[in-house]
Amino acid sequence: MKQLEDYVVSIPDFPEPGIIFRDVTSVLQDADGLKLAIDTMQDAVSEWDFDVVAGAESRGFIFGMPIAYNKHKPFVLIRKKGKLPRETVEKSYALEYGTATIEMHKDSIKPGDRVLLVDDLIATGGTTKAMIELVEELGGTVAGVVVLMELAGLNGREKISGYPLKAAITYEGK
Repeated sequence: MKQLEDYVVSIPDFPEPGIIFRDVTSVLQDADGLKLAIDTMQDAVSEWDFDVVAGAESRGFIFGMPIAYNKHKPFVLIRKKGKLPRETVEKSYALEYGTATIEMHKDSIKPGDRVLLVDDLIATGGTTKAMIELVEELGGTVAGVVVLMELAGLNGREKISGYPLKAAITYEGK
């Protein structure tokens, strides 16, 4: 039986020399890989108590939606700025080369909601930290974060210390 790591294609020197790109699309394109990824992520948080699942655009939607469905929880979209039609809250954060802004509907999290955050990857932790700040700004509590992959060499876990984090796969390098 294949392990989850076996479905990830690693591409050396992309997007620049010295970087090993971990391609999530290879997991999605295989029915067994996709099922194993979602099952593994869901099992990792089986003991966590949460009311709402929220995922970052767009791969957080892919992995978060089935978890929300299976657990019979609502799903909240965290999107790039300008994509949501109602009143939003937003958070900007630093990228390697510039900044990005994410937002969510102002009424998507209610005070006291315990929120599970889902994404495909944690690298430097900027997106994850911004998601946490959005949830807390709306009065929610982050029950934990689950990702398919953690690039531990980029120290994203340190940026969100104090919040539970589970990764289905951990890569020690960058």
